[in-house]
Amino acid sequence: MRLPPSRIAAFLQRPDPETRAVLLYGPDEGLARERAAAVARSVCPDLKDPFRVAELTAAALTLDPARLADEAAQLSLVGGRRVVRVRGAGDGLAKLFAEFLNGTPGEAFVVVEAGELPSRSSLRRTFESAPSAVAIGCYPDTPRDLAAVIRETLAAHRVTASRDAGQFLVEHLGGDRLLTRSELEKLVLYAGEGSRVELDDAQVSISDTAALELDDSIMAAAEGDAAKVDRVLGRVFQEGESPVSIIRALLRHLQRLHALTAQLTGGASVDEVLRGARPPIFFKQAESFRRQLGLWTEGRLRAQLDRVAKAELNMKTTGFPAETICREAMLATARASRESRP
Repeated sequence: MRLPPSRIAAFLQRPDPETRAVLLYGPDEGLARERAAAVARSVCPDLKDPFRVAELTAAALTLDPARLADEAAQLSLVGGRRVVRVRGAGDGLAKLFAEFLNGTPGEAFVVVEAGELPSRSSLRRTFESAPSAVAIGCYPDTPRDLAAVIRETLAAHRVTASRDAGQFLVEHLGGDRLLTRSELEKLVLYAGEGSRVELDDAQVSISDTAALELDDSIMAAAEGDAAKVDRVLGRVFQEGESPVSIIRALLRHLQRLHALTAQLTGGASVDEVLRGARPPIFFKQAESFRRQLGLWTEGRLRAQLDRVAKAELNMKTTGFPAETICREAMLATARASRESRP
């Protein structure tokens, strides 16, 4: 069964007793790991208990497929339902899990973590079609979800954040749930328990050079500054940012521009669009957004979104160097922006 987003939180706290296995997959591997730990802990609170928790890798199951059934059939020496955790799963294990879910005996609760799986994935289909299994997609936080994670994490340490600081955090976090929490814990250590975080605090603690330069490269591409894109992108690669992350950041920005441009087409003024943007536009980027809204049209943005999405697909399917594909897509965006100028 594929679990809808509205039911995920309740399931993680108290999974259906009839559920034998859960698959957590998606591009946000940090969120998948966090959710896997949460649902496993609902069955066995101590995940380091060697009598009730077994850890397996996809490689181990490939070499010895019988281990899944063996671990699921074992009984805990100290009582309580056992948990079997499987990490790094992929379509190569689809047949094994199909056989397991089709009637292999055993009372253990099996928690499976995978990376991004397309809708045609055989492993996904196995879990989605089995009555005793659940599949949960784990995707990067929306701005609203991210704001809630930020508030929750800071509140646990009695820390509050100013509006500007909160907006900055939403703009600069969110690609990976565990990384987001790690950065927020670092911010708490910097600011201190029971303190108030201001914009300067957030910038000092959260911003690394790559993050700031990635923002610069995206804004430069959307404004048509190809020279700056080429100059800054080299430094972003040197800092270790992945080409896929850069392309996805560009896609998110162009999608946001497209939504804002649609409001202009509907008759709103630029000032109204900028003021009403949700999440709010970071004040230091407001003028850049204003310039971009004067350059792009809905039609041009739709076409560019298609090109950038194709670039991400090419990174995964063609075998060409990902950095080269990423650079070409960024520079192509800059050229398209220049061509849009009146």
